[in-house]
Amino acid sequence: MRILFLGDVMGRSGRRAVSERLPGLRRDWRLDAVVVNGENASSGRGLNAAQAKDLFEAGADVVTLGDHAFDQKDMMQAIEQDARILRPINFAKQAPGKGWRVFDIGGRKLLVAQVLGQVFMSRPYDDPFSAIDPVLNAHPLGRAVHATLVDVHCEATSEKMAMGHFCDGRASVVVGTHTHVPTADAGILPKGTAYQSDAGMCGDYDSVIGMDKTEPLRRFVTGMTRARFEPAGGEATLCGLFVETEDATGLARTVTQVRVGGRLSQSGPEA
Repeated sequence: MRILFLGDVMGRSGRRAVSERLPGLRRDWRLDAVVVNGENASSGRGLNAAQAKDLFEAGADVVTLGDHAFDQKDMMQAIEQDARILRPINFAKQAPGKGWRVFDIGGRKLLVAQVLGQVFMSRPYDDPFSAIDPVLNAHPLGRAVHATLVDVHCEATSEKMAMGHFCDGRASVVVGTHTHVPTADAGILPKGTAYQSDAGMCGDYDSVIGMDKTEPLRRFVTGMTRARFEPAGGEATLCGLFVETEDATGLARTVTQVRVGGRLSQSGPEA
C-alpha cells in the first residue's frame, strides 16, 4: 500500500496548498491512501466542518486532529457525522468521536489511530501507551489489517521515539505531529515500522512555526503581549511522509520524507 501522511495543516496557506497540490500528488505518486492532520487548519486552532470537507475533496481519506480537536465548536457534531475524522484516542473519555478506526481503502484494510503525548502538553491526558496497546493487539498486521498508521501528537521527541519503538513491528507507520518542524530521522525501525519524529507542517515556513513572525518575536524579545498570533500567509510547503508497505506483512518497504512547494528543499518519492 502506498500511503502519504501530511503533517499539521496550518491556516489558510496550508489549506490552499493541500487543495492545490494533493490531487496531483495522488495521481503522480499513485497513492492508495492519504491521511492528513488537520489540527491547525482553522487559523491555527482546530478544524471546522467546512474545512474538513475541503480536505476530503482535495483527496484526503482520513483527517486526524490533536489537542485542539474541539476548538471549533461545530467539530463536536461533525466528528460524529463523519467517521473519517479522528480525534486522539486518549482524549477526554466523554469527547465525541473516536480515536481509531479501520477504513476500507480499495479493498484493503487500513487502521488509523491517533494518540496525544503527556510530556510538556497543556493538560494531563491519559497514558497513550496503554491506550494504543489493545488496539494494535486486536488488529495484527498482515491478518486483521493490511496496514496501520499511528499519528503521535506530542511535544517531546523522546516520547515520540518511545512510541515508535513500542509500536515497532505492530504498526506500519508511526509519525509525529504537533511541533510543525520536520525532523531528519525518517527511517524504518528494526522490526519494520516506518518512523519519523515529526512530519512538519503544511504551512508557510517564513514564520514562527506557522505564525506570522511579528507577535512571536515581540513576545520573545520583550516578554510582553500586544496582539493575537495570526497564521503566516505566504506560500506553504507540504510536509509529510510517504511509506510503501508490504500487503502480506503490513511492514514498511520504503519511507521517504515529503517536502513540496514553498521555501524548504524539495523531497518526495519517485513516481
